Amino acid sequence: MTITVLVADDHAIVREGLKQILLHTGDIVVKAEAKNAQEVMYLVRERDWDIVLMDMSMPGRSGLDLIKQVKSEKPKLPILILSMHQEEQYAVRAIRAGASGYLNKDSASELLVSAIRKVVGGGMFVSQSAGELLARDMKGGSDVPSHTLLSDREFQVFSMIVRGKTVTDIAAELSLSVKTVSTHKTHVLEKMNLANQSELVRYAIAHHLLDDPGSPDE
Repeated sequence: MTITVLVADDHAIVREGLKQILLHTGDIVVKAEAKNAQEVMYLVRERDWDIVLMDMSMPGRSGLDLIKQVKSEKPKLPILILSMHQEEQYAVRAIRAGASGYLNKDSASELLVSAIRKVVGGGMFVSQSAGELLARDMKGGSDVPSHTLLSDREFQVFSMIVRGKTVTDIAAELSLSVKTVSTHKTHVLEKMNLANQSELVRYAIAHHLLDDPGSPDE
């Protein structure tokens, strides 16, 4: 059986690298590439795929929203997220949104191949650390990291705040009113039981949520 793959990443060098890795598997073939959210949806609608291999940072739409849209139109289509963001940031949210697996781009190529085969076979693929986060998320309780209690939009606002963006900046980037962003910020502080922006930054550093300069919604 040949596994047909749709690769979605906005960096041509990454897409080419993935094609080269999969070229030597014998059973996994990249049939198309997408560089933004619009192309992903066009190709998803155009034909049936065995799997979508998707970056979390696709231009045009937040990665989480794109996962949800793909799954709403093709519920049985497996999505494997391949991201530069560490599991602590987005693995649980990606799985919640409908992804079947989450793999950091630093992982070995052999892990990518096995992840694709497992997900296409109906399984889930996450690292041990991501699996522990998922288990804690499902269990609930006081040991769950407080940032996992945020909604996707609240976490998006939180991520932008701790990277130094003002409420006005965030409102402009997300096409929201300043009042709405301020409300989200208030909810973030309340849910995380923190007093101010400085405490948010300290929390982000302590939980390795600032390991890269980007955001999956840029």
